[in-house]
Amino acid sequence: MTKAPPFSHRIRVGQISHNPLELRIEADGKERAGLARLWGILGVEALSADLKVRRWKKDGVKVVGAIHAEVTQACVVTLEPVAQVIDEDIDETFVPEGSPLARMPANDAGEIVLDPDGPDLPEPFAGDSIDVGALVAEMAAMALDPYPRKVDALFEGRDDGDADDEAKPSPFAALKNLKLEK
Repeated sequence: MTKAPPFSHRIRVGQISHNPLELRIEADGKERAGLARLWGILGVEALSADLKVRRWKKDGVKVVGAIHAEVTQACVVTLEPVAQVIDEDIDETFVPEGSPLARMPANDAGEIVLDPDGPDLPEPFAGDSIDVGALVAEMAAMALDPYPRKVDALFEGRDDGDADDEAKPSPFAALKNLKLEK
């Protein structure tokens, strides 16, 4: 059984029409603490999204909107808290599992064609609902700075340009010597 995500807001697809359903979702304290644990960061002070959800084509769902989050991570140099504000746009399309709209396009030879600059393929969903809360959390997680660093943080563990570097052999030189021995 799959564990429930820390931040969830399910919407029944049958209740969505071509007129956009406008909603604002916001994580409470327990949900923010769960997201901080899941993401391995110090804290999530705020997470909210303003969304418009509407039908897309026959049985798909389109979600557009904006996410706002405020998080605290540990500096990669000093481990001191570093604040980050996340403001991201969402533009995601969902289709039921097995829908022909979710298939990857292929050329005449049957090879899958990927356009890196083209639109993303619709995400498949199972059942009769989509979880816009999990989508918001996923988009916020992808926007986290992978190497948060305080502005004035300096790494003092290594001194580039030191004379000791000449005494230490390069790992590439060691590999070259291995190759020559064969």
